Amino acid sequence: MFFTLAPSENHDLENRNTEAVRLMDLYGNDVLRTAYMYLRDKQRAEDVFQEVFLKVHRKYDRFRGKGSEKTWILSITINTCKDMLRSVWLRRVIPFLPNEHEVAAKDEDFTERIIASHQSKELLQSVLKLKTPFKDVILLYYYHELSTQEIGKILHISEGTVRSRLHRGRLMLKKMLEGRPDDED
Repeated sequence: MFFTLAPSENHDLENRNTEAVRLMDLYGNDVLRTAYMYLRDKQRAEDVFQEVFLKVHRKYDRFRGKGSEKTWILSITINTCKDMLRSVWLRRVIPFLPNEHEVAAKDEDFTERIIASHQSKELLQSVLKLKTPFKDVILLYYYHELSTQEIGKILHISEGTVRSRLHRGRLMLKKMLEGRPDDED
């Protein structure tokens, strides 16, 4: 028994394929960068990248246009990262994976493309140490240059809560960064 698509179904599939490729070209780097910042692992970030664009492909017809495509895709990215971090399988496997220093040494080129300078690395490491609510808003605001309104839509919180978390997150970062010894030449 063979199944064939009706002409309209075939056209819809072609449109979804075209849109998925277009969105991957536009926002692929943002998705990969966000996933890497959350997961701190190149392979897992690439897995999230694939999963995000599979979801985008499957659910593109559900995109309502209330926000931008970028906010919709970053929302999917963040939720996929959170799902991966919560995964029971992952928590069991992580102790057997190489430590961060080994992974970082192997992925030096990848890391260098994401983080250009020593100061940026230190700042990013501090951001990644923040609790999730503060880390989310800092990453979306500063690394993706989204407005507080867009961040609120992605995280399903009010704009006032976004601003409050930004303020508190900045204060936490300031304390972390001031705790380091000053560089003296």
